[in-house]
Amino acid sequence: MMQPATAILPERGLGDRLTALFWRRPRVLLALLLVPPLLWLGVVYLGSLFALLLQSFYSIDEFSGVVKEEFTLKTYAELFRAQNVDIILRTLLMSALVTLACAVIAFPIAYFAARFARGRWKAVFYLGVMLPLWSSYLVKVYAWKLILAKEGILTWTAEHMGVGAIWGRALDEQWFGGSSLSTSPVGTFIVFVYIWLPYMILPMQAALERVPGSMLEAAADLGASRAQAFRTVILPLALPGIVAGSIFTFSLTLGDYIIPQIVGTSARFIGLAVYQLQGTAGNIPLAAAFAVVPIVIMLVYLTVAKRMGAFDAL
Repeated sequence: MMQPATAILPERGLGDRLTALFWRRPRVLLALLLVPPLLWLGVVYLGSLFALLLQSFYSIDEFSGVVKEEFTLKTYAELFRAQNVDIILRTLLMSALVTLACAVIAFPIAYFAARFARGRWKAVFYLGVMLPLWSSYLVKVYAWKLILAKEGILTWTAEHMGVGAIWGRALDEQWFGGSSLSTSPVGTFIVFVYIWLPYMILPMQAALERVPGSMLEAAADLGASRAQAFRTVILPLALPGIVAGSIFTFSLTLGDYIIPQIVGTSARFIGLAVYQLQGTAGNIPLAAAFAVVPIVIMLVYLTVAKRMGAFDAL
């Protein structure tokens, strides 16, 4: 006599039952996948930002150095002191100059990779751009400090090329630091550009690859020169990629405190001010207020970038 079909089916294990549950209710699986990272984002990241914002509304007693946990705008008013405004403006200027220099240097590299590099050369391009990102950040900064030093390879090269006297007079100029590029604003600028350049190249290259070749052919058929085609076709279509890359270069320069501490003068930037205020000075409310400044700047910057379609190129 034949047994019922249900009698010969093996008993399903826990894994099988969970698989059947997730297959019937995919939203349960989606919730299980999203809840841990959302909890991390909400508790650790957003929680720390809220704590930072809360600390910025406290003040510090000038005599005892104790933080007074009373709501006040006194700390934000300190940001408008001359020395603090100077720090903010210096940081904004450096961030803007680094972003502009990265865009100018990155564009021909990204354009060549997008329009001409194929096969093996494309792989060489990605390797060349990504390879510096695989090495230690600090190693690169200290290497550049040695390169820019007065006894570094730049000075050695200038002397062996017979232009050592001209190079020495250039270093004596105030904007060159007085004695060495490694202790000058120019040196800080050079290191910033080198460190963040890959973050500009990759989004720009992705945007340029989306420019249809048919548009360039149509522009040529209509009598446009290469300069006109670049100005009216390539540049507008590549602009989202440029803005996307600028988000990285501008924000990373805005908050960096290591490069200004190792390379350059003793002039403070926002990141270095936050580091010194919360560490050496112990003025946590003012450090928190300084930390809010780049957050506000980047919120405005991201709003403008979104309207320009920058996120489509990320």
